[in-house]
Amino acid sequence: MKLILASASPRRRELLNMVTTDFSVEAAVGDEVTTETLPHKVVMQLAYNKAKEVAARHPHQVVLGCDTVVVHDGKILGKPHSEQQAYDMLSSLSGNVHQVYTGVALVCDDKSMLFYDRSEVVFNSLTKQQIDSYIATGSPMDKAGAYGIQDSGFVSHIEGSYYNVVGLPVELIRTRLQEFLDSLNTN
Repeated sequence: MKLILASASPRRRELLNMVTTDFSVEAAVGDEVTTETLPHKVVMQLAYNKAKEVAARHPHQVVLGCDTVVVHDGKILGKPHSEQQAYDMLSSLSGNVHQVYTGVALVCDDKSMLFYDRSEVVFNSLTKQQIDSYIATGSPMDKAGAYGIQDSGFVSHIEGSYYNVVGLPVELIRTRLQEFLDSLNTN
């Protein structure tokens, strides 16, 4: 049974290759809407919405959906909508600790498994010039919290999964995907 990744993210594609090479990619296109407010529930609901959308087009196939948010001072930071918003996000994260949540949903027909991972991230103190230079690359615009751990150099250290911060908790997916596949084979 081939896996379908419901994400257009090249980073997620690279990370999923660490778990399996037997997958295809079909990005979900629906709006990212949820009524949840707790970060772990937000990411699991959005991941489920993406996986369910793609699974509806692929009966009997396993679809993996994901969503990542950054949380700082209790506020969820998604992808910035402007350079000013990216600047504001990076300024608020500078020299502080925040959390990164990634929700994952595995869906096949009427069966699903939802889970999430959480990592603590400590940011270095950033200068205005560092923030402006990073924004000028365009990189912050497609990333939750306006940064990529793999390309910013802003992170002092993390507690938890590095891959979760990139956007796909590889260690957890490896285990949970096998559990989900086993559950499909026993029913």
